Amino acid sequence: MGLSFELLATDGGARRGRLTTAHAVVETPVFMPVGTQGTIKALTHRDVRDAGARLVLANTYHLHLRPGEGLVARLGGLHRFIGWDGGILTDSGGYQVFSLASRRKVTEEGVHFKSHLDGSAHFLSPEAAVDIQAALGSDIAMMLDECLSWPATHDDVRRSVDLTLRWARRGRDRFHAAPSQTNAGQAQFGIVQGGTFTDLRTRSAEGALQVGFDAYAIGGLSVGEPIDVMYDTVAHTAGVLPRDRPRYLMGAGTPADLVECVARGVDMFDCVLPTRNARNGQLFTRAGRLNIKNARYAADERPPDAQCRCYTCRTASRAYLRHLFVAGEMTAATLNTLHNIQFYLDTMEAIREAISFGRFEAFRQDFHRTSDRPAPDS
Repeated sequence: MGLSFELLATDGGARRGRLTTAHAVVETPVFMPVGTQGTIKALTHRDVRDAGARLVLANTYHLHLRPGEGLVARLGGLHRFIGWDGGILTDSGGYQVFSLASRRKVTEEGVHFKSHLDGSAHFLSPEAAVDIQAALGSDIAMMLDECLSWPATHDDVRRSVDLTLRWARRGRDRFHAAPSQTNAGQAQFGIVQGGTFTDLRTRSAEGALQVGFDAYAIGGLSVGEPIDVMYDTVAHTAGVLPRDRPRYLMGAGTPADLVECVARGVDMFDCVLPTRNARNGQLFTRAGRLNIKNARYAADERPPDAQCRCYTCRTASRAYLRHLFVAGEMTAATLNTLHNIQFYLDTMEAIREAISFGRFEAFRQDFHRTSDRPAPDS
């Protein structure tokens, strides 16, 4: 079975749906934990599954460099290789390549780049991005696009949009010509670029729709632009995408971003923030953000979040978590990450429930009064 999407309810611009992939049925809006190397850092797949995740993201660039898509394919595809029975979305590798700056060169044919691991030379074309992801066998494969940094001129963004559209046609043709051998149900998403220029966002969306992908993503945001500009761009772009297909906002994912972009019609999210911040000692709670390394938690017997159902909050005090972090114990990263992933997934579950019952706006306002701020001292 390939990809299908059913829109179940709306509340203003917010949408409640159900996404079916070859390996999972996913309730939307959904947050996808990021598993860069085929694993969510510091967690087991059991932890991730028990938290409620059914769809995760893996990184094409990193898996291509190590261990290589050929090995993964020979061992039965990415699901079998990593032991994950849910859905997997793989990015194209484009964002990681473009973040290499001086280590890459963009041409009409694709991108020449040097590995961050050993400096070896590589080439990523629209066709190669399809072939790598076909070998990996993800449920959702992303097309190769060019992502510019912010700010960029209108002329530069227009040239980038047109290059991305030419790559889109090549990538889509390749996807039809060379389907995945490890996942017959693999789907392909197109990506809408255009910076913060609404006319170019429309140009990019219309071009991607003409190519005809299974669904569409909003790329090129959360790269330094003001937050209100990002939200306005998301609202405009979502408004020109099909109503009957899922809409994926790539890489933007503070808790406030989730709520505000759901309000603007987005269905899918991913971000490294909950895992990265956990490893740095920041926990997201219903009372606000909590920096567990602060000395005031040294003798605090309370759990991080009294309303949370995760293993961390059921078993660990703030004092213990601070001790683990200060001592440099690996368990600190595990317990903190477990909580943050649970918080993100619980937030999405609460969003879905609010949409279903027609009270999303009330949820949105309450969220900003409580969770979207630093935690109080007491």
